[in-house]
Amino acid sequence: MTTDPTGTAGTGAGLLADTVQALSERAPAVVAAAADQLRGTRLGLHFHDGSRATVTVRRSRLLVEPDLVGEPEVEVVFDQRAMNLVFDAQRAPVEQVLAQSLDVRGARERVLAVWRAFSLLSQRGAGLRFVQQLWRDYRERVPRLWGDTSGPAADPVSPHGAGRTGWHAVDFLAARRPLQVEPGPGAVVGGTATAPPRLLWDGRDGRGWWETTPVGDADLVETMRSCRERTNREIDALLPDREPAAHLYDLMRSYPTRQGKGLRPTLVFAACAAFGGRPENAVRAAAALELFHNGFLVHDDIADESTHRRGLRTLNAEYGDGLAVNVGDGLNLLAVDALLANLETLGLARTLGLIQEAMHMCRESIEGQALELGWIHSNAVPPRDEDYFAMSTKKTGWYTCISPCRMGAVCAGVTDPAVLGRFDEAFRLIGIAFQIQDDILNLVGDQALYGKEVLGDLLEGKRTVMLIHLLRSADARERKRFLRLLARRRSARTQQDAEVLLDAMRRHGSIEHATELADRLAAEGVERFENDLAVIPENEGKAVLRQIAHYVTSRPL
Repeated sequence: MTTDPTGTAGTGAGLLADTVQALSERAPAVVAAAADQLRGTRLGLHFHDGSRATVTVRRSRLLVEPDLVGEPEVEVVFDQRAMNLVFDAQRAPVEQVLAQSLDVRGARERVLAVWRAFSLLSQRGAGLRFVQQLWRDYRERVPRLWGDTSGPAADPVSPHGAGRTGWHAVDFLAARRPLQVEPGPGAVVGGTATAPPRLLWDGRDGRGWWETTPVGDADLVETMRSCRERTNREIDALLPDREPAAHLYDLMRSYPTRQGKGLRPTLVFAACAAFGGRPENAVRAAAALELFHNGFLVHDDIADESTHRRGLRTLNAEYGDGLAVNVGDGLNLLAVDALLANLETLGLARTLGLIQEAMHMCRESIEGQALELGWIHSNAVPPRDEDYFAMSTKKTGWYTCISPCRMGAVCAGVTDPAVLGRFDEAFRLIGIAFQIQDDILNLVGDQALYGKEVLGDLLEGKRTVMLIHLLRSADARERKRFLRLLARRRSARTQQDAEVLLDAMRRHGSIEHATELADRLAAEGVERFENDLAVIPENEGKAVLRQIAHYVTSRPL
């Protein structure tokens, strides 16, 4: 995300929108907690620069709309002094309500709800280096909006006194540690600091950042990036430096090096850390999972006749099916080798546990693929959403969400099936919600951001929740027409065919149905996470798992 002080980001309303977007991406559990406090309240915000915004809650998301929309239950007016203190988590609430500076109007219960929501956002957001930089850039690049900061609102509060910006929170943190720290070899889970960072917010409680020694980033985006990069280095080390390079080993590097989110490796590292293990002990398991995953993707693209993967041409489209099949086989073989390599570091029992988990994951994935391909082969559309749930859990849920958690726990020495099984239901629900959201993004997402061929699922005839709902909702004549379109071979379907199906989905409310379904499943998954995994003590690893659990509740659709 970038800021534009001459455009909407150069206003108080724009800064608020950018901050909420950043927190939604980087600390979704914090946004979900704030949304829970604000739920049912429409908030209108007036800024001293003349900009205005409306904040509402949709499920577990905070929505920031430009200008005032509807009739707000609570209105807040900021001047430059009050805006300065929004980001400042050091002062007691009574000190932040300044005479002729901050005006709040609304019913008492709703005002308190707004206060609680913004306390969560400001106190926890102050610990995110990305958010600190966002506000710092804004303050430095748009000084005309802030006026004189030398008055009472700029009095030094921290022992370091006022710094370069006149913002108490920014100056306090800047005095404790430089803003830019290069990642070191010990940075496996989270942050950009060489020392393992402390997460400021675990979804339940947190201590003020001024009470602890060096503050690190509590940033899900940075955490996943760090885990992804560490895993990619391990994959690179595992790949043989031998021939045939051009038509095998170089191609095996293609999919793993394309910029995925890093969700699976992060779950492996975090689950290992949650049970007290060293994240470094989980590196080879994370690498094996990514190799299996990318081998599945190569074969999946061949079966679906896909043309793009993560913004680039698929291997089958670029090099033909023959080479692509062989590359997928090679990735799966290398994944087995990566699992066996754990013998020298984790010992026999944990390595056997990892092999058992991986074999179960592969079996589930193959069975799920068979279900979906069988529906396409028979030109059948299952009648119930639950049929999709079963297929999706098998095909992608196990290797995307459930197995990474279980394998991370095994790396920490957990082999008790009853303990490992505590991940299953929470991450089954989260995995289904995540896959439904991916299916929705394939229909309405930006190809540059989504990374796959938009409408590719319709061209491939995938049996998504939206398609199931459409066939269930359409009349007999429409249903017959849609089944004729789906009966065509992938190469015979046109973009116009896909547009016909998409238009029908919009008319019948199929996309909205899928969105509501994904939100409900994600919320149920978060609830199961808190209940089923209460046996894990609160620690950094569990906090990362919680952020990922909330990640599916805050994805923009």
